[in-house]
Amino acid sequence: MHGLGAIDEGRVIDWGNTTSDYVAHRPGPPLRFYQCLQTLGVGLKDQRILDLGTGTGALARQFARQGSRVCGIDVAKQQLDAGRNLANEVHLEVEFRAAPAENVPYPDKTFDVITANQCWLYFDASKTIPEVKRLLAVNGLLVTSHFSWLPRLDPIAQATERLVLKYNPTWSAGDWSGEIPNCPTWATGEFEVVAMFFFDEDVAFTEQTWRGRVRACRGIGASLPEEVVNRFDAEHKQLLMEIAPPQFTVRHRIDAHLLRPC
Repeated sequence: MHGLGAIDEGRVIDWGNTTSDYVAHRPGPPLRFYQCLQTLGVGLKDQRILDLGTGTGALARQFARQGSRVCGIDVAKQQLDAGRNLANEVHLEVEFRAAPAENVPYPDKTFDVITANQCWLYFDASKTIPEVKRLLAVNGLLVTSHFSWLPRLDPIAQATERLVLKYNPTWSAGDWSGEIPNCPTWATGEFEVVAMFFFDEDVAFTEQTWRGRVRACRGIGASLPEEVVNRFDAEHKQLLMEIAPPQFTVRHRIDAHLLRPC
């Protein structure tokens, strides 16, 4: 998300702990996101794409479905293993490698597009920006994007966030305004914005799937001990039984910036 400050006061975040919930409950942006990108020339057949912070490979697998040649890197080896399994199950060819975004094990000018969905804020931009420039081919693009619920517009998201903060007061991703800048602050002087878009979508959940989605967030499953996660989850279940019907939607905002190195 845009406009956030320091990440959770330095609390250790281990995305590997969220792998099972990622696989089951965090599939990535909706199809409309990829359709918008295709209209703008991203995700095309035979295009060489590197997905930074790929996690379980949601973007990587969809780009592979579209015929792109895709590599995904991440530091969470459990998530990479899950991504390989998910790709193999549907016979998609994606190369997954364990590596940080600041030190990518590929030669110069290897990729036409580099993507980073919901993860750029975790990178050291002073090191990642030169890596991106090194890796992009001539006229290559960096695409940064987000898929975030909107607590100021959605009462279920708002109530859930209050509960997250009860269990993890250092979580700093709450109460996001939903503002999307014309150009991300970190990109100024380094990239030019070729295109950008954002749209809202009401994403369908049940009590069980929303609980799984929230367990997969950094404020819960990625940073709290298992016994605390279990206590949170039980209270979250009770909360949803009180405020939500069996099936409901949560308003999300999806955004993307397509950036070319200056």
